[in-house]
Amino acid sequence: MKDPAEKFMRIAEEVADRAQAAGLTVAAAESLTSGALSNALGAGHEASDWFRGGIIAYAEGVKREVLGVTAESVSSAQCARELATGAARLLDADAAIAVTGVGGPDPADGEPAGSVFAAVAVRGEIHDVHFQFEGDPSEVVHQTVGAALRLLRDALAPIA
Repeated sequence: MKDPAEKFMRIAEEVADRAQAAGLTVAAAESLTSGALSNALGAGHEASDWFRGGIIAYAEGVKREVLGVTAESVSSAQCARELATGAARLLDADAAIAVTGVGGPDPADGEPAGSVFAAVAVRGEIHDVHFQFEGDPSEVVHQTVGAALRLLRDALAPIA
């Protein structure tokens, strides 16, 4: 079986290039992707120079107790923002990407299956996005990883 990170190698390389060019370190906090996002980032070249690591906060208690999430719903933009800032703080990173939501197959937290919230924090500036993906849970995870990598890439300063 091929490593799923291979599917995202090109975008992970772009993230690596931009992080290194800007002198930024990167962290991740992820829920529904269960480590797939960190796996993709860690496959980027020279990841040991710029990737600080990831926190898999699948359980609500981990989100709240470890990353400091206070959002009423853990499937929300506020939660994604708090996951990103918590990961940046805990892992001493300049930038962090976070994802949370409902992978499916059933709705949860008042959100339909495939509802994903992502946030990127770069040196204190935070941007969040809501996605609605279709497909089974594994397809939602793959779509989420791709979208999160693009969000992170776009938030990092482009190479001059």
